[in-house]
Amino acid sequence: MHLDEFNQRMNEKGWLIFHDIIPPNLIDQMLQHMQAAYLVCRDIQLQNNIPENNEGTLHHLVELGKGFLDYLALSEQFNPHFESYFKGKYILNSFGGNMNQKNVMSYAHNIHRDIRSYSGELPLLLNTLVMLDDFTVENGATFLMTGSHRTHPQIPSEQEFQHIAEQAVAKAGSVLVFNSNLWHRSGINRTDLPRRSITPMYCKPFIKQQYDYSRALGYEDVALYSAWLKQVLGFNARIPATLSEWYQPKEKRMYKSDQG
Repeated sequence: MHLDEFNQRMNEKGWLIFHDIIPPNLIDQMLQHMQAAYLVCRDIQLQNNIPENNEGTLHHLVELGKGFLDYLALSEQFNPHFESYFKGKYILNSFGGNMNQKNVMSYAHNIHRDIRSYSGELPLLLNTLVMLDDFTVENGATFLMTGSHRTHPQIPSEQEFQHIAEQAVAKAGSVLVFNSNLWHRSGINRTDLPRRSITPMYCKPFIKQQYDYSRALGYEDVALYSAWLKQVLGFNARIPATLSEWYQPKEKRMYKSDQG
């Protein structure tokens, strides 16, 4: 998609879909990893006594399966579009997932946005959603309140949302991208099969990540990552924890000068 078209759609509608981006073998790999990752996440949710409103949700998948890191590497193809949106560099803010199943409700089904403070025309956060199954009307494809990033700083009523919202219907392997000021929610899955997705979100480098991905992944394999992957994982926007880490020559600083 040409940058002019991308920017026009993001400005006017607030969302768009890149179709047929992810190869089937990577989809299959992520689906396998997702099932194992869900067991890990759900076990911790139950251990920590937060069972309600979380079922079917997963968080910070980067360290829970190689396929998720492989997807991040593949998503470098979006870099010109995302840099255009942010007007500069960006990093991964969070990397979640969702298993939308029949008769299972979570917070994702509520009208919400994933940025807590309305940022107007300042691009602080960007949502993406990778469809690991076909997204259909019947299985609860995501609803987006088109244009609400410009018109609704406050949460809309149910009636307002339903009047304007459109569903993001597309084939597995497609990637939904939307302005984080856009109100949205999961649809209700009325089929017997799960509708699964991963949801990487990106932010300006000076915004705190929801998870310390560089520390979680460790530094042993950093040399194997591309320059772009190191950037998006946050290796160039780390926070020093000691004065020794703070007082470093420019090339060794944990927060690089080009991060905004």
